[in-house]
Amino acid sequence: MRALTGETHYERLKNLMTRLRNECPWDSQQTFESISKYTIEEAYEVADAIEQGDKQALKEELGDLLFQVIFYAKMAEEEDENGFNLDDVIETLVTKMVRRHPHVFGDQTVGSVPENWEKLKEDERKEKGQTSVLDGVALGLPALMRAEKLQKRAAKVGFDWPNLDGVWDKLDEEISEVKQAIETGSESHVEEEIGDVLFSVVNLARKLKIDPEVALRNTNAKFTGRFMSVEDQADGDVKSFSLEELEAFWQKAKTL
Repeated sequence: MRALTGETHYERLKNLMTRLRNECPWDSQQTFESISKYTIEEAYEVADAIEQGDKQALKEELGDLLFQVIFYAKMAEEEDENGFNLDDVIETLVTKMVRRHPHVFGDQTVGSVPENWEKLKEDERKEKGQTSVLDGVALGLPALMRAEKLQKRAAKVGFDWPNLDGVWDKLDEEISEVKQAIETGSESHVEEEIGDVLFSVVNLARKLKIDPEVALRNTNAKFTGRFMSVEDQADGDVKSFSLEELEAFWQKAKTL
């Protein structure tokens, strides 16, 4: 699309979105619900580019994520009631960031920035009528991340084990309950108890100041690398080898 004389990048992006909504058969049919999954995907692709240390990819993925924001704002602008536009989004963001940084834009001393930030967010939740300390923890977060956030919120009001002993005991208890659930033959019961085990593992990670999402992501990467080594050792024909032979390949992969 040719930019008009004097057209800023901001204006060009807004005009691009307008044309897509008016002229593209696919873009014109999208809704908030239909593109939300793509927003999550784009956020993960940003994180992946950062982990890979690929600045060129990061630039591209940030653009894709920005496009999602523009998309939502344009759809909201098209609504007859309760609509808003991109300028409103930016103004709301700026206002919130100024409010959450009184040590920069006000006369408050720095102190503990994270603690001040959380206190301000808590005040905002109260203004919105959210009464539970768990209100506002997004349902769409990855399960491990949401579990950690729920636990942190609960811990702030004293609902937490004082040390690791209680965490270990709870984890042992949940594992025993999984075994018992398996004996019942109830798939839903097993699913519930496995969920409890995972929740307890997240709690253990939190107490040890380990990010469970990062820990599992690193393990996924480690597994991927080792399994690909197994595939190489099997000349791409993994099915032709016994489990014992594959285990030998795996042990060798661990030494590489």
